[in-house]
Amino acid sequence: MLAGIPKSTYYYWMDQMGQPDPDASLKKRISDIYHQHKGRYGYRRIRDELANQGYHVNHKKVLRLMRELGLQCVVRVKKYRSYKGGVGETAPNLLDRDFTAERPNQKWATDITEFKIGSEKLYLSAIMDLFNGELIAYSIHSRPTYALVSTMMDEALTRLDDNDQLLIHSDQGWHYQMKQYRQTLADHNITQSMSRKGNCFDNAVIENFFGIMKSEFLYITHFDSADQFKHELIDYMKYYNEDRIKSKLKGMSPIHYRLNHAQVS
Repeated sequence: MLAGIPKSTYYYWMDQMGQPDPDASLKKRISDIYHQHKGRYGYRRIRDELANQGYHVNHKKVLRLMRELGLQCVVRVKKYRSYKGGVGETAPNLLDRDFTAERPNQKWATDITEFKIGSEKLYLSAIMDLFNGELIAYSIHSRPTYALVSTMMDEALTRLDDNDQLLIHSDQGWHYQMKQYRQTLADHNITQSMSRKGNCFDNAVIENFFGIMKSEFLYITHFDSADQFKHELIDYMKYYNEDRIKSKLKGMSPIHYRLNHAQVS
């Protein structure tokens, strides 16, 4: 024994001293990915991005190396709280928690969420394509008026062509019960679906996105003003669609997955 350490262990570490780190290159790539995504990626998503770059590494090793580098995902998951409207005329729940889609523009989900930036409140309305989780349209306003939804819908409808048979799902918020909204859907042959009253699981995909966006963007960033928030939100939405990979999309971002689907179809 040497200083209370077994001789074999002592001489092993003596041999290692001064030796180059065999994982130095991999550590650099892990660090680059981590900082590129501003700390939003945990070890599993970093593992997937390494695979995209041709480095197939076990997730346990990625976790170990991240710990050695002192890198930890900064995302804090918080429960989503949506803005809810009153109850009136509703549509049936045709989606029925079937969040899968075989092609783009087959199923959309939409919802509204609220932010508080300093003393100001902002409301974000967004539509997600359930085929690939892509945010296809959104609008943000200081008041939750109907224009919040109509502006978003005007942008989203440009994505459709005559062959699309679309189902759009929402909660029972008052925006989606308005005559103008329902008429817009009818004019474009869009089938309306609504969650059951008080059941948050019926629109879980879009609500989950709001939770992710708040964890990865709102809670880890300081905003000096609502204008700064709006400006940086544009960057985050672009990042989410174009760069943020998902395991269920075979390690691709939403747009990359859609383009890949179009090539092989």
